[in-house]
Amino acid sequence: MRLTTLLLILTAMTLAAFFLGRRRAVAIGGVGPARRLHSLPKYYGYYASLWCLLPGLVLLLAWAAFSDTIITSRVVDSLPDVLRNQPAAQLSLTLNDIRNLAAGQMVDESRRAEFAVAAELYTELRIASQRILSGLIIAVSFIGFAVAWSRLRPQFRARNHVELAIKVALIAASMVAILTTLGILLSVTFEAIRFFQQVPFSDFLFGLTWSPQTAIRADQVGSSGAFGAVPLFAGTLLISGIALFVAVPIGLMIAIYLSEYARPALRRVVKPVLEVLAGIPTVVYGYFAALTVAPVIREVGAALGLDVASESALGAGLVMGVMIIPFVSSLSDDVINAVPRAMREGSYGLGATKSETIKRVILPAALPGIVGGVLLAASRAIGETMIVVMAAGLSANLTANPLESVTTVTVQIVTLLVGDQEFDSPKTLAAFALGLVLFVVTLILNIIALQVVRRYREQYD
Repeated sequence: MRLTTLLLILTAMTLAAFFLGRRRAVAIGGVGPARRLHSLPKYYGYYASLWCLLPGLVLLLAWAAFSDTIITSRVVDSLPDVLRNQPAAQLSLTLNDIRNLAAGQMVDESRRAEFAVAAELYTELRIASQRILSGLIIAVSFIGFAVAWSRLRPQFRARNHVELAIKVALIAASMVAILTTLGILLSVTFEAIRFFQQVPFSDFLFGLTWSPQTAIRADQVGSSGAFGAVPLFAGTLLISGIALFVAVPIGLMIAIYLSEYARPALRRVVKPVLEVLAGIPTVVYGYFAALTVAPVIREVGAALGLDVASESALGAGLVMGVMIIPFVSSLSDDVINAVPRAMREGSYGLGATKSETIKRVILPAALPGIVGGVLLAASRAIGETMIVVMAAGLSANLTANPLESVTTVTVQIVTLLVGDQEFDSPKTLAAFALGLVLFVVTLILNIIALQVVRRYREQYD
């Protein structure tokens, strides 16, 4: 039985358990004022459906996690000694050929006969495991429903049990998020430590030259292997600063206009139109920056007698600023609208004008949310890659001139990890060091934002 069919069967059984449990509750407890149930009938249905769903779902997840390992172990045990005693890398290639042959894909004709028996065994084990899984899931789901059915009594606290299950699910989801973040941090940190064992930390953090091409031969020229990341940090700050300089004032003014001055009908039209900008792929912004904005900047610069590079930080920053305007405007608009109406009316009652109310009351009260929106926009700008590649270039140039070509940390990470790379060279490991720096910078930004939020919230709580 296919996995999709099995999931559909499990879903159907869960829905049936809900309706049967609800019907059972109504039957034993009555309806209307004379109802003798502790909880609403729907909670009894939820309780029965949870007992039907969770055992089957746990079994399905366990099968997905361990079935391939068990089947592969059985297949390896059936291989001849010559194949079974291969090095780990070669054995992995052999197992991959067996899987391909079992799936009907092309393999080396010279080895087809050699792997035929193993591929047949692999197919048989997969079919048998799926059949066993289907029977077990249906059986445990039915048993779970039977257990829940036996507990359905008028005095049974179904709502408490359902709420407890929801609480546990929320805690589990939170733990998944925390553990995922921790896993990402540890993986990046370990690889970065390997990089710093080969390249001094001071050279990376304070070096002024970025040339990650390591020499293969002793007499090779142009592969100095300089890993000074200051030009990347400078380029990232320059482009992100230009983007925030464009997005923050414009987005904040848009939010103030939509929330305080615009008519409701106009707001219902303008806000969705602005939010469409957030859904445009970044590659489209990159084309716009490379084909429209960059030529305009060059022409204007030439008319003013300025030397403008074909790919400049200014062009990338301007387009990136347009891209993140919806993040600032939409979040700020929602936060400003959330300010209590009583604060506005109190300000007007004291004789303040609309502009004074906005400056002295609304914006300070909404500042925590506005800071959050700006932080989100800054993170989006720092992590952008496509616009920088198409509009700012790939050259690591240490400059504060927005008319010159620069690159960013994220662009270099992508460049270093593209293609077939060995994860034991400083060139590849440098990407993880850059990623670790980005993580630390983002963490510092979050800490600063939390301090600002905490400081201003104390005035209005």
